[in-house]
Amino acid sequence: MLIAGFPAGPWGTNCYVVASGPGQECVVVDPGKDAMSGIDEVVRENRLMPAAVLLTHGHIDHVWSVVPVCESRGIPAYLHPADRPMLADPLSGLSAQTRAAMNEMTGGRLPATEPDEVLDLGDGQVLELVGLEFTVDHAPGHTKGSVMFRTPGGLQIDPVCFSGDVLFEGSIGRTDLPGGDHASMLRSLATKVLPLADATVVLPGHGAQTTIERERSTNPYLLEVSQGLSVDVTRTGL
Repeated sequence: MLIAGFPAGPWGTNCYVVASGPGQECVVVDPGKDAMSGIDEVVRENRLMPAAVLLTHGHIDHVWSVVPVCESRGIPAYLHPADRPMLADPLSGLSAQTRAAMNEMTGGRLPATEPDEVLDLGDGQVLELVGLEFTVDHAPGHTKGSVMFRTPGGLQIDPVCFSGDVLFEGSIGRTDLPGGDHASMLRSLATKVLPLADATVVLPGHGAQTTIERERSTNPYLLEVSQGLSVDVTRTGL
């Protein structure tokens, strides 16, 4: 499996291009602000053909470039329906401070973030795309429609989880934004994250990759869930 990832834009949002190998179709995960040049470079260097966009959630730092990616290739985007309203109103899921910063950054001219074709995601859904299999885990808490995408792994290939802003190295996504809920996040960690195999490679929406084994033993939020601890640690995300 070919996975190329890079941080894009002022929020350092990780965008991933995923294919079964060079010269094949690919999917793009979370094309944020300023991601187009990186996507084009990966596609060109590996002779890839984008076939779909997978969105872990609807925050604008993860969907900023979804329209140009989809429209330039005539491909669909996949998103959980609970976050679909954020495509029509990109500022609705942000704090007042971030909304003000966004307006200043763009002069009030935000990009269109709703592609022509948006397909709904559901919990437990299995997407068979570009010769690969992605299992959808609905994991609300950061947003109502946050999801993770998992590949099953195989012979000498570890499973991979594109965790969006659910799980980071040593942290989780913030839950104090509109649509966020800390109790829901803890349930998602308990029911969607902790059951994953230790060998699972976690490719988050921000920051460095990690593994479930590492996070299970060091992440204070997973320790809170698994051991009943109470922690107050700075969280990450838009």
